Amino acid sequence: MARKNGAYTVIDLFAGCGGLSLGLYQAGWNGVFAIEKNPCAYATLCHNLIEKKHHFKWPKWLPQKPLDILEVNEIYAEQLKGLRGTIDLVAGGPPCQGFSMAGRRIENDIRNQLVFAYIDFISMVMPKMLLFENVKGFTYAFDKRKNPNALPYSTLVIKKLKELGYDVCPLVIDFSDYGVPQRRKRFILVGVLNGKSGEAENFEKKLKANRERFFKRYKIPEHPTIADAISDLLRSNGEVETPDRKGFHSGLYAKTSNGYQVLMRHNIDNIIPQSHSFAHHCEEKIKCFERLLIEYPVRNKRISGTEREKWGIHQRGLTILDAQSIAPTITNMPDDYLHYQEPRIMTVRECARIQSFPDWFEFKSKYTTGGQMRKKEVPRYSQVGNAIPPLFAQQAGLVLKEML
Repeated sequence: MARKNGAYTVIDLFAGCGGLSLGLYQAGWNGVFAIEKNPCAYATLCHNLIEKKHHFKWPKWLPQKPLDILEVNEIYAEQLKGLRGTIDLVAGGPPCQGFSMAGRRIENDIRNQLVFAYIDFISMVMPKMLLFENVKGFTYAFDKRKNPNALPYSTLVIKKLKELGYDVCPLVIDFSDYGVPQRRKRFILVGVLNGKSGEAENFEKKLKANRERFFKRYKIPEHPTIADAISDLLRSNGEVETPDRKGFHSGLYAKTSNGYQVLMRHNIDNIIPQSHSFAHHCEEKIKCFERLLIEYPVRNKRISGTEREKWGIHQRGLTILDAQSIAPTITNMPDDYLHYQEPRIMTVRECARIQSFPDWFEFKSKYTTGGQMRKKEVPRYSQVGNAIPPLFAQQAGLVLKEML
């Protein structure tokens, strides 16, 4: 395939705030455009990767705004077919909430149908390669007791892609194996158009083979701990008024103490980390948190059920983080985790660090939301929790370039 200046081209579908696009940008890929429907997530993607980094070329025929893939497929079908032969990679996976084992698995969640919109898009553009991501629950069928013949969505996607001519390799990957300080297992599918049988399997082999070299290059530990990720962001460093959140306070930076922090803070000269605003906790909650930090014997394990009531925890559950371990999966619920040292929940920036977003990456829109607005809004905490860790995406991007 002829390349202008050796550029590799990628389209990001269901892009969210841009975790996958960011990693691919850092791996040297050139974005063509991204599709993200939610205005909150798109605002963050746009600010960082369109306006600041000019990652996307963006075709003139496609509006540069939040886009719905169903409408794009319908309105711009001819233009998408016109891209055939020019796109090296289509990356991204449909929203995963309906498949997630962490929440309620909802078989008729309308978002699950976006899988078929993804297939339609691929059938029009026919990129050289695919990188598809979803939650591990994507590989499980819905309610096998009611319908013994039910197939997982992953099986349906693999079948359709094979029919289109892709050699595919389905994997379940734990991102903690790739320098991300959290246990986060995800379904990853790599596809190679007209590839020989087994060609897609080279992805995982190369990914593992490149790890050590990647860690050495960026001087990061193989398994950074929670403290490695965020110990320079303690509230005890001092605080000031949050620049973009009236009535709240943000923490200040301390000195870096390890390679992971140095990497996250590369080219940062501010004293106030962006999106490092502390939640307001009532006195009762602070006392509960203080008691848990002193007396509760277990870390990194969710406190729920009667145990939760015994300790005076009013929310659905709580996990006290362990400074010297990697984190559990970061979710889009800010109240899920108690800081390992201070009586408070995590800030957006701390969650972003654990997701491997560098500090120059600025999150936009509301910090959090609640009630019925959860169905419409994707605030900063949710943007972080829904993202693919950029550090993994960068390593994946390097391997995909090598395969091409």
